[in-house]
Amino acid sequence: MSSELVAASAAEMRRFAGIAKSCPVKCKYVQQNVNSLADYFAAIGGIISSVDTFWFRGHPESNRSLKPAALRPDTVAGRQSALDLISDFKRIAEAKLVRLPDADDEFKWAQIAQHYGLPTRLLDWTESATTALYFACRKPASDGIVFVMNPTELNRLGDPSQPRILDPQTDRELILKFLKSGPRESKRRRYPIAVNPVWGSERIIVQRGTFTLHGAMFSLDKARVPSLVAVPILKESKPNLRNELRRVGVDEMTLFPELEHSCRHLSMCHGLMDFD
Repeated sequence: MSSELVAASAAEMRRFAGIAKSCPVKCKYVQQNVNSLADYFAAIGGIISSVDTFWFRGHPESNRSLKPAALRPDTVAGRQSALDLISDFKRIAEAKLVRLPDADDEFKWAQIAQHYGLPTRLLDWTESATTALYFACRKPASDGIVFVMNPTELNRLGDPSQPRILDPQTDRELILKFLKSGPRESKRRRYPIAVNPVWGSERIIVQRGTFTLHGAMFSLDKARVPSLVAVPILKESKPNLRNELRRVGVDEMTLFPELEHSCRHLSMCHGLMDFD
């Protein structure tokens, strides 16, 4: 299987330019065909180095922002309401979870809430390039994007004395400051921070999940992180990419270990459910 990228046609170049214009994230965009896994690995191989750690995030629709869910509402009141949900979540979780985090372990509470779909200040990333591509290939009617970023560089931009990915235990006080930042965006250039997860669920392990934690700077859209690069995934390429991902064991059943996702996977494989 060749790893050489096929040159994009003039029409595809216009599509890439349109994606870059419509996407709120201001970064470099790869303008090459990604029709197969070989193309994909060739594209990201031109971005990453063999030494540094890189994280990936897949968007099934190219017009999405790099902003966590709790900070997406347009009003201060809306964002505050989203952030306040964690208190209700804790009360409900006490009756439903067998193992609870310590009462003062705010990062682990935020991570569990994120796992179950509650809006938080966390934005999901992954160490796995194929996991990110899987998520980018959802929504078959839309063009997608895979973002690639060096998390160590992100933390270095925020604080040159912290040239590393942060740890939930070692860096607990700094993480808590970000979690308590409030609903107002500051004009001060305090970058989000890259944080390794607490391995609290099978899903985050199989997806090789990681997080950026966003404080007073709500998004990475205009942060101008030099290593942040977007790889467009045209909608026409998604069916073949999904098939190739499935052949190498990257699908709904492997990335979501819960039984209901195995049922969805079986239904999709037998044409009883559309891939969303």
